[in-house]
Amino acid sequence: MGRADERGARQRGARRAGTAGPTGIRRFFTWRKLLGTFFGFCLIVMGAFFVVYLMVPVPAANAEAEMQSNIYKYSDGTVLARTGKVNREIVGLEQIPKDVQYTFVAAENKSFFEDSGVDLKGTLRGVKNTLTGKGKQGGSTITQQYVKNYYLDQDQTVTRKLKELVISLKVDQKKEKSEILAGYINTSYYGRNAHGIQAAAQAYYGVDAEKLNVAQGAYLAALLQAPSQYDWSSASETGRKLVTERWNYVLDNMVEEGWLGAGERAGLEFPVPKAPRPAPGMEGQTGYLVEAANAELARQGLDEEDLKGGGWTITLNVDRKKQRELEEAVKDQLEEKLDREDSKVDATVQAGATSVDPRTGKVVALYGGTDATQHWLSNATRRDYQPASTFKPVVLASALENESRTQDGDPIGLNTVYDGTSKRPVKGSDTPFAPQNDLGRSYGPVSVQTALNRSINSAFAQMAVDVGLDRVKETALELGVPDVNFPERPAVSLGTMGASTWDMAGVYATLDNHGKKVTPTIVAKAEHKDRTVELPDPIGGSVVSRETADTVTAGLTGVVAQGSGVAAKSSAYEAAGKTGTSEKNRSAWFAGYTPELTTVVALFGESTAEGGGQVSLTGTANSGRANGGGFPARIWGDYTLDALNGGSDASFDLDVAEPASPEPDPDPTPSETVTEDPDPTPSETETETRDPDPTPSETETRDPDPTPSQTQGPDPTPSGGVTFSPPVEPDDGSGERLRPQD
Repeated sequence: MGRADERGARQRGARRAGTAGPTGIRRFFTWRKLLGTFFGFCLIVMGAFFVVYLMVPVPAANAEAEMQSNIYKYSDGTVLARTGKVNREIVGLEQIPKDVQYTFVAAENKSFFEDSGVDLKGTLRGVKNTLTGKGKQGGSTITQQYVKNYYLDQDQTVTRKLKELVISLKVDQKKEKSEILAGYINTSYYGRNAHGIQAAAQAYYGVDAEKLNVAQGAYLAALLQAPSQYDWSSASETGRKLVTERWNYVLDNMVEEGWLGAGERAGLEFPVPKAPRPAPGMEGQTGYLVEAANAELARQGLDEEDLKGGGWTITLNVDRKKQRELEEAVKDQLEEKLDREDSKVDATVQAGATSVDPRTGKVVALYGGTDATQHWLSNATRRDYQPASTFKPVVLASALENESRTQDGDPIGLNTVYDGTSKRPVKGSDTPFAPQNDLGRSYGPVSVQTALNRSINSAFAQMAVDVGLDRVKETALELGVPDVNFPERPAVSLGTMGASTWDMAGVYATLDNHGKKVTPTIVAKAEHKDRTVELPDPIGGSVVSRETADTVTAGLTGVVAQGSGVAAKSSAYEAAGKTGTSEKNRSAWFAGYTPELTTVVALFGESTAEGGGQVSLTGTANSGRANGGGFPARIWGDYTLDALNGGSDASFDLDVAEPASPEPDPDPTPSETVTEDPDPTPSETETETRDPDPTPSETETRDPDPTPSQTQGPDPTPSGGVTFSPPVEPDDGSGERLRPQD
C-alpha cells in the first residue's frame, strides 16, 4: 500500500472515531445529561421545600411583637404618660384612615392585595446578598415584613429568610389582607422609640392615628425604609432630600394605583413633623396620677399582671388645666416660701391635695408631692396622718342625722349651746377625756356655730359623747372616712383616726352633694383591644339626709366667713370649709368646697432621716405654727379661684331647718397652763391664724410614728405589697390618745 493509501485509511478511521462520540470525561457533560440533572435538582429542591413547608409551623407571636405600653391620658385626650418597655399602642385598621392605609401599600408593596404573600425574586436576592456579605438589601412583601416583625426576629440568616418565606405563604392563606396590613402597620418601627402607627402619629405629629392625613401618612410610610436617617429633625441634607423623594414616590404610586386623585396629589405639601419631645416620664405629678389610677383599677378587679401586660388606654378624669393650677397654687403659696436647702423644718414639709367635682365624683386634680421620682409616697392618698378637726363636721352630721340631744336634753343644732372651757371633762363617757382647746383657750358657753368657727375641742368632744361614739363612727364610715385607727372613744371626735386628702375630699363632696355619697374616682375609662373595665357610678344614694348635709354646709360657711378658714374667703365665690391642725402640729389641713368644687389640702411633717417618721410643722417658712388656716387655706383659695376661672356666681342651695342665729364672737380666755402642747402659752391677743410660736427643738419634734411607707390610701397598690398601719399617737396616761391642736 502506498503512502497515499495509508493517509486515506487514517482519515477514514478518524472520521469513524468522531461519529462514535466524545471520549474520557467529556462524555459525562452532554446537554441532555446537564438538562436532566437540572430538572432533577429542581425536583429535589421542590420536594425539600414541600417538606420544609409541612414541617415549619406558623409560630406564636414573638414577645416584642405583642408588647405594648399602657397609655394614660388626661380627660381631654392629651397623653399624660406611657408605661412599659415598648412604646406601642395597637389600633385596629378601622381606626386608620383609608388613604393612610394605602400609603404603606404604595411605599412597600403595590401588588399586596393580589400577591400570594411572597416576592420570590426579592427573597432570592436577599439570600444572595446575605451569602455574599452584601448587607441587608433585598425586596420583600408587606406580608413577609409582617411575618419578620410579628413571628420571627431581625437576624439576617438564610435559615430565617427561608422560614420567612414559608410562614408568609401560610399566613397569606390563613389571614385576610386587612389583618396582615394592620399587623404590619402596628409592628413596624418608625424611629423616636415609636413602635406602631399610633405611637408614631403621636411622636411625629402629636395626634392619634385616626387624625392623620394622607400627606402625614406618606411620610410615616416613607420613614420605614430608614427611620433614623429620615427623621426630619435630625436628618442631614442628604437624608431630607432622600425622604422627600420617597414621600413623592409614595404619593405618585397612589395616583398610579388609583388610590389618590391627581388633583389632590398636586395640592399636597410636605408635612414637616414636630420636633421630638422626651417621652412622658413619671417625674413631677405624673407618677402620682398614674399610681392613683392603677390603684383604682386594682380595686375594680383588674389584675396587676394583666395591667403590666400592656395595651391599655386609660383615660383619667383629671382636668389638665385644673391640674396645672393646683400645682401652681402649691408652688406659689408654699414652695416658693420654703428654704428646703438650709432650713431643717422646711425640708420636712410635705403637701398633698385632692380636688373633686361633687356632682360627678371625678377627681379633677391631685397633688402628691414635690416629685414622684424623689418622694414616691403620694401625699394625696397616704393615711398615716390625722385629719384632725376636719372631722368635726362629721360629728355634727351624725348628731343631726340621729336627732341627738345634749346631756340636758336639748336637741343638737347650730344654735345649741355647749361649754367651751378648755380641759373640760366630758360627761357621760366611761373613758375619761378632758381635751384642751387650741392653744389652751377657754370660751365659756358657745353655740355649735361658734364652736365650728373657732374649732373648739371641748364642745365637739362632748357632742360626740352625746350622740354616741358608735353612731358617730357609723356616720363617718358611711360618709367615706376610712376605718383606720378608729376606736370608739371620745378622742376620735377630734379626728385622731388616719385619713387621706382623697378620703376627706369624698366626705366633704358628699356634704356638698346634699348627702348623696360621692366616691372619688380618677379613672374615666380603661380600654383594651378586646375588653374594658366596668367602673361603678361614683355617685351613690343618700347616706345622710339633705337637711343634715345642708345644715353642716351652712355651719361651714361661717368658718370661712368669720372663723378659722378666713384665708380661703373670697368675694368671687361662695365657700364652706374647715381647718384642722393635729397634735404637736404634725399635720395641717383645710377641707372646703364651693357649689361646684370640693378640695382638701394638707401639709405633713415628715422626717428626712432614714426611716422617716412624723415631725412638727412648727416653724415652716419661719411662720410659727403651721395650722390649717395658714398655708393649706391659702393654697385652697388660690387654686379654687383659678379652677373656677376667676370665680363663680353659683350659690349653695340649702335646705336648713334652723339656721344659725347671729351672735357676737366670744373673747377667749387663755388657760393658766398648756400641758398637752409643747409650745408656750400664747398671749391673750393671739388668734388661731397668727402663728406666733417659735420653732420647737429637735427633741420636741421627734416622733415614733410609722414611716411613710407603712401606710397608703385609699387602697393598697396593685402589687398588694403596701399595707395600712394606724398612726401612732402618744398617750396622756388616761387611756386616751392625745387630741389634735385644732
